[in-house]
Amino acid sequence: MIEGDLSLPVLLRHLVEEARALSGARFGALGVLNESRTALDQFITVGLDAAHEEAIGPRPQGHGVLGLLIVDPVPLRLSRLADHVDSYGIPEHHPEMTSFLGVPVKVRDEVYGNLYLTNKRDGAEFDEEDEALVSALAVAAGVALENARLHARVQEIAVFEDRDRIARDLHDTVIQRLFAVGLSLQGTARLSSRPEVVGRIERAVEELDETIRQLRTAIFDLEVAVHQDGLRRGVIDLIEELVPVVGLRPKVTFGGPVDSAISAAVAEHLLATLREALTNVAKHAQASSISVTVSVADDLLLVVADNGRGIDPEAPVHVGHGLKNLRMRAESLGGSLEVESPSQGGMRLAWRARL
Repeated sequence: MIEGDLSLPVLLRHLVEEARALSGARFGALGVLNESRTALDQFITVGLDAAHEEAIGPRPQGHGVLGLLIVDPVPLRLSRLADHVDSYGIPEHHPEMTSFLGVPVKVRDEVYGNLYLTNKRDGAEFDEEDEALVSALAVAAGVALENARLHARVQEIAVFEDRDRIARDLHDTVIQRLFAVGLSLQGTARLSSRPEVVGRIERAVEELDETIRQLRTAIFDLEVAVHQDGLRRGVIDLIEELVPVVGLRPKVTFGGPVDSAISAAVAEHLLATLREALTNVAKHAQASSISVTVSVADDLLLVVADNGRGIDPEAPVHVGHGLKNLRMRAESLGGSLEVESPSQGGMRLAWRARL
């Protein structure tokens, strides 16, 4: 009997066992296709002990006869597997395969995998009755896989909705409360005549302002993950790509309507500028900290700052480090490029473009 309330792997193995028992096969397997339907992503076997499983090695990917059902998902019966023209790649320690029955695991026209049975115990070939019984179990396996994938998609949608709710709560409640606390502290500072108290309050307000900026960046990240693949996502993806090159993960901050106010053409220039700037930092700066800020107000501003060696004050900024190219990009968009070494060290690159 096929029991209810089973997890997907247990249920699939149970179905393979049922198919093996009903058809009289010695070995059974179920291959689950990947999302592109080009190869096997999972391979569940029954009939082999642990020692045989280990000796055989890696699971099959869907080549040879197993791949026939991927290319052409219709039932296949063979009297002797090794005699088929596409029979190859069987591992050295794999048991000898004689008779073979393979049926697609599908629901309507959607193929999710294949169910394979070999070595009918009485030495005969698998017949039409075996094919009919196994095909019915394959449909059950298909329904189970379809339900699992639909459930995963529902969970994914729920996660997105939860992110959206968190973003709204952060913006509408947490940030507003922090802002109110900051205003209250500023009012308190004006009432105090003790400089040390005023100084501590001012530092607390500065910390609140920084917390608000970080929360807004987190909100933007949540909203981008839910709603769109805009410039923020492009910046984040580019930084992740360059982490192995740079050797560390820069801190990223966004401000203003970065996604809605920036055209695709300007975004392309900004991303190219950011790539060049981070690559230059990796090559020359020997930095242990990098910050990237992308903000939109009257214009678009990209700031890349590091704590590295800085730049030679005698060297013209339009020579070397790819800065000439970055300046040309900015000026072509009605903007500018400023590069400086702050008094505390490192380098600060400010790239601007008109909206």
